[in-house]
Amino acid sequence: MPLHPEIRERIFRKLRAGLKNQCPPMVCSRDEKGCYEIIGNKPVPYGSTGKIVPGMAFASVVPRKDMVSFYVMPVAYGRKEFEDVAPGLLKCLKGKSCFNFKVEDEIDSKELDALLGRGVTIWKKLGYMR
Repeated sequence: MPLHPEIRERIFRKLRAGLKNQCPPMVCSRDEKGCYEIIGNKPVPYGSTGKIVPGMAFASVVPRKDMVSFYVMPVAYGRKEFEDVAPGLLKCLKGKSCFNFKVEDEIDSKELDALLGRGVTIWKKLGYMR
């Protein structure tokens, strides 16, 4: 069942605002109507070829027909790292790093900020940020 456009837009804006709060130190790599994405602030080698990319993908938000998808890459490195700071948000985790939201009330701003803050800490430990 398609999500009402107003609800989809409110969810998108709320998640986008959370990502914008992380810039700096993160860097916005894509800001379009259908996607907002942030990356680390340090060029790093990526993939089997070791090609240097401007920053490691950190998080993005993408509105879909029946939900808003929110990808947070550090979560894929260890869900347990986030259980104490964002238990409510983790209920919407549908894969290793993909959260799906259909209701605005599923997003607690404090948990969102804590989740992203913990992700920044992990990105720094992994060497993806200065």
